[in-house]
Amino acid sequence: MKKHWLLCLVFVVSITHATTKPEKLSVALDWFINPDHAPLIVAQQQGFFKEQGLEVELLSPSDPTDPPKWVTAKKADIGITYEPEFMEQVDHGLPLIRIGTLIDKPLDCIVALKESGIKTVEDLKNKKIGMSSSGLTGLMLRSTLAKAHIKANEVELVNVRYNLMQALLSKKVDAVTGMMRNFEVPQLESLGHPLVTFFPEDHGVPNYSVLIFIAHTAQIKDNRFPRFLAAIKKAVEYLDNHPQQTWEDFIKIHPESNNAVNKEAWFSTLPYFAEDPGALNSNDWRKFAEFMFNNKMIKSIQPISRYAVVLPEIHDFQLTMNEPPKRHSLLNA
Repeated sequence: MKKHWLLCLVFVVSITHATTKPEKLSVALDWFINPDHAPLIVAQQQGFFKEQGLEVELLSPSDPTDPPKWVTAKKADIGITYEPEFMEQVDHGLPLIRIGTLIDKPLDCIVALKESGIKTVEDLKNKKIGMSSSGLTGLMLRSTLAKAHIKANEVELVNVRYNLMQALLSKKVDAVTGMMRNFEVPQLESLGHPLVTFFPEDHGVPNYSVLIFIAHTAQIKDNRFPRFLAAIKKAVEYLDNHPQQTWEDFIKIHPESNNAVNKEAWFSTLPYFAEDPGALNSNDWRKFAEFMFNNKMIKSIQPISRYAVVLPEIHDFQLTMNEPPKRHSLLNA
């Protein structure tokens, strides 16, 4: 009788799991699929989303400013955006909140050819610097120069639009700012152009997360979100342990991305993914909010709890079915 009862229990549990349909979750990327999104791609390909009971749809916008709009309008459950722009959006009253982090460091940098003789930021004085925009990129440059006691009128800024590499290689400018350290930098070096790079976080700009996961403030208790982050965390660990295999798996599904630039970027981006996407460095966020405020990029500094939420950590989808999720931890300034 006992054996019969156990068999029945196993049967019931099996049926319960078999009939539990994955919950759909839409994620608006910041751009078309590329190596910056590797953890999401790996989580799909390796079944980590499925393990968490999720069916994730990745949406590629035609404009990087779309994800916050889609999340605000509830056309996407999660969006990927940039911390500086996100702080501006919160400043404007949009009902958005950060629920996780994809890349927890800046990626842009100032670049010069090694043959130029530029070795330090101080060497940029009286030089021509190419840039493609004057917004946040310009602010990062001004802050970096100020740290080296270089006044704004002691450099010549040249708008090269989006031709940063061409402007640098043609010697139209002495250096460029806004170049991505995981894309253009390894690409140029692989082409035989030794470079000198200056990272903003090393020269007076507070560290910030270049890519974050955001959701609507009304949805922060959605139990799909902790499971999503659990899958991303597992994917980052898998990426660290299987870089070559994950690249090969990626280009099988996205053959249009199989080129030298993306291959270099795939491996160059790995060190920048947040090992724990749910973790939050409130001190970094506070310092960067102060930086934005002091440079008149935002009108007021919000409590950290208005910018970000720390979700409960979930390791197994069964926990979401058998145990109520813990309350969310809001970090207050």
